[in-house]
Amino acid sequence: MTRLTTATLETATGVTAEVFAKLKKMVGKVPNAFATIGTHSPDGLQAIFAIDAAAKRSELSDADIETLKLVVSEVSGCDYCVAAHALKGKFSGLSQDVMTQVRAGKPTGDARRDALVRFVRVLVETRGTLPAAELDAFRAAGYSEHQVIGVSLSIASITFGNLVNRINDTVIDFPLPTQLVAGSKESTPG
Repeated sequence: MTRLTTATLETATGVTAEVFAKLKKMVGKVPNAFATIGTHSPDGLQAIFAIDAAAKRSELSDADIETLKLVVSEVSGCDYCVAAHALKGKFSGLSQDVMTQVRAGKPTGDARRDALVRFVRVLVETRGTLPAAELDAFRAAGYSEHQVIGVSLSIASITFGNLVNRINDTVIDFPLPTQLVAGSKESTPG
């Protein structure tokens, strides 16, 4: 049972109802996490969408974005976001094996992806100024400074979602990563 009240598509009013209707049209449902955020802060929900759009314009691939969101969600212990982004990761082309390795912080066999995982893990697991060698290694793997900012934006977005879900104990409405199978036709979460 969730801890915060949540409007449904049928009970939402005003701006919240408008945002929920757009979500329903885009993804076929209003994911529980977005319903909670939108109920209490439609502006907050729209901010997440704006941040994600800006991150996408940084030329990070969908697989890169889902990789980093899986890393952050795993580190923070947000089971809801791990499930949601494992599903999105599948749709972005990540295999179950790669996502398992990403979540565990183990090598995936793709040096560029492994550099992204390391960079994100260092950012979210440490404090203080990032050592220059970490940024240098990330750039040496082929990431641009524009993409560094995109990574930072994506971390900000997923961290907000992780925090809300951890506070709320949001009910997971996506398959658990172990339930994903090749060829699934599930709707993608936001």
